[in-house]
Amino acid sequence: MKRFVLAVVLVALVAAAAMAALAWRDVTVFRETPYGGPDEKVVVVPPGSSARAVIRALAQAGVLSDERVAWRYFRFVKRDRRTFRAGEYAFAGPLRPDEVIERVFRGEVKLYRFTVPEGLRAEEIAAIVARSGLASEAEFLAVARDPAVARALGVPYASLEGFLFPDTYSFARGSSARAIAEAMVARFDDEYRKAHALRAPGIALDEGRVATLASIVEKETGRVDERPRIACVFLNRLRIGMPLQTDPTVMYATMLRTGRWSKNITRADLLTPHPYNTYTTAGLPPGPIASAGAAALRAVLAPAQCKDLYFVSRNDGSHVFCPDLACHNAAVQRWQVEFFKRGAR
Repeated sequence: MKRFVLAVVLVALVAAAAMAALAWRDVTVFRETPYGGPDEKVVVVPPGSSARAVIRALAQAGVLSDERVAWRYFRFVKRDRRTFRAGEYAFAGPLRPDEVIERVFRGEVKLYRFTVPEGLRAEEIAAIVARSGLASEAEFLAVARDPAVARALGVPYASLEGFLFPDTYSFARGSSARAIAEAMVARFDDEYRKAHALRAPGIALDEGRVATLASIVEKETGRVDERPRIACVFLNRLRIGMPLQTDPTVMYATMLRTGRWSKNITRADLLTPHPYNTYTTAGLPPGPIASAGAAALRAVLAPAQCKDLYFVSRNDGSHVFCPDLACHNAAVQRWQVEFFKRGAR
């Protein structure tokens, strides 16, 4: 009887050892084998989730191949006192379990990216943010137009117009419109500091006026090489008290008056007094008309040296610059009147 009991115990031990060996083999294969298809799989880890719940969610989403083996691996091999971080995670392609688990340990959440080109107004930027899915246009515009937010962020005007720096941004799901705007203003501050370090002697404009003039320069030309000279023209005009007479400010003024944006400027638009209409109001407008990029900021603070007071488009993105009215009228005749007459033939 005693021998029988020993034999049973021995068989049980052998069986247990065999099962343990098989289980360990499963864990080893699991650990070394990448798993998952090329399609993106999104997993949301709620705050306070247990390790078991996270492993289950990853397995059910098809990120880990086997929940049972994954949990065994986590408990007995992946021993770690760190906790999983809440958030939205995206996985794509064959991944080893360690790659998956470490990503959630580190909190490498899914990021939503959007790019803001130079020269856009706040409402245009709000539309881009909305397309990213991070915040609605209304939410973002409410922040951008809130004087209290502007004051808190050190913006010298009552809105963030002109201070939402054009760049590519990445944010996690759940980022607020305020957080997005703060990051954009912080980028402006960074680029302004860099441009300020290049400030030329005699340029006495403060930050707000620099942002305002840079926004006009940005809208007047898409050519980086021309911006310092465009800035020089406007600075020369300001110095002698000559109206800036720049069309982009008229379009902005018309939008503020009518609530509609249009690139078509009428004679009535030019003649209607408004603080942003630089044909009827001397000096700079009371704030930026768009968000300028780094090149335009640098152009205002370190402009070209010139005596020009005028510039005329060559209709190819470049301009002819003139120091006096006679030169300007000749350029207008050649590049506007005659150019379009030839095109009409």
